Amino acid sequence: MLDGAINVLLLLVILVGLVVIHEFGHFVVARRAKVRVHEFGIGFPPRAKVLGNDGETTYTLNWLPIGGFVRLEGEEGESDDPRSFVRQPLSTRLVILLAGVVMNLVLAFLIFAFIAAVSDPVARVRIGAVQPGSPAEQAGLQGGQEVGQDDRGRPIYDETGDLIVAIDGQVFPVFDSMEVRDAPLRYLRDRPGQSVTLTVRDAAGTERQVPVALRVPGPDEGPLGILAHPRLVQEDTQNDVLTAIRIGADRTLDAATLILRGLQGLIVNIANPPVSGPVGIVGAIGLVRTELPPMFLLWFVGLLSANLAVINALPFPPLDGGRVAVSLIQAVSGNRVSVAAERLVYLTGFVLLMMLLAWITLFDTGILQRPAG
Repeated sequence: MLDGAINVLLLLVILVGLVVIHEFGHFVVARRAKVRVHEFGIGFPPRAKVLGNDGETTYTLNWLPIGGFVRLEGEEGESDDPRSFVRQPLSTRLVILLAGVVMNLVLAFLIFAFIAAVSDPVARVRIGAVQPGSPAEQAGLQGGQEVGQDDRGRPIYDETGDLIVAIDGQVFPVFDSMEVRDAPLRYLRDRPGQSVTLTVRDAAGTERQVPVALRVPGPDEGPLGILAHPRLVQEDTQNDVLTAIRIGADRTLDAATLILRGLQGLIVNIANPPVSGPVGIVGAIGLVRTELPPMFLLWFVGLLSANLAVINALPFPPLDGGRVAVSLIQAVSGNRVSVAAERLVYLTGFVLLMMLLAWITLFDTGILQRPAG
């Protein structure tokens, strides 16, 4: 229960931080566009405390720790104030609406670029044992020493075996793929009968290049003929600034397309949702917090920030993208939707989103079971 409470609290802190950064984007652009901003709130009402007032905007701390908000003059209705949101040109309103999305994407990029520059883990394979007569034995690869057996009677090896650092000069960054921890072994399995060059580091720390002709595997044997240490090695690397910037941009794009693929799967398979809601995210946070290095938690924050940006950009009310869509429809039609109708659209969208979230949560909690396979 304590672990669960810590995970929930950590998720709330992360989400509030990401939403406040999102709302800060709206706030900054609105102020620069001379739009009147009445309130910048951390959390949702009821109000707990007024943090300050700069003569125009009141900064507040609110009791519900589920996000934040910016309250603009004329944001959801008519206003005669020339500085109101509704009185601004369409281009200004669109920039204000999309500023939060941009802020979350920028944050994700900065996090991913920072990780790539400072401590970017790559997956490497420790050889536990070498099968007799295998390509690995013929190439002179060395396994570790057997130090016991697990509870299923399988041998356990120490970490003195050779370490496969790279294959064909390619390393395998952990954050380039959700399944990359198995990437070196998958790289070998995908090339049966081919020749590869392994970069191998022995127990003394000496690296050498080892050419190997992989075999076509049979039952219970792999193309290289090794028993990998059950715990794949993760070693941190650093990249120069320009490379880190490129990697940060690539991973931001990958994170954005990942959530889009998940939403596509949700649309075509709503009866078995392939995405997680808050309960599933809490579980993921617990796994990252307790079993992985701290850098993984920072990466997870970047992933959530990119996902928040994409979700908010969707043309579905009351999300930012939905409000952009309403503004564009009004501009094309030449008629402003009535305030009552606009609020009804946003309320309907909000209710549908909450229903979808509740549906996904039923699967995350196990109340409904996902079909096997």
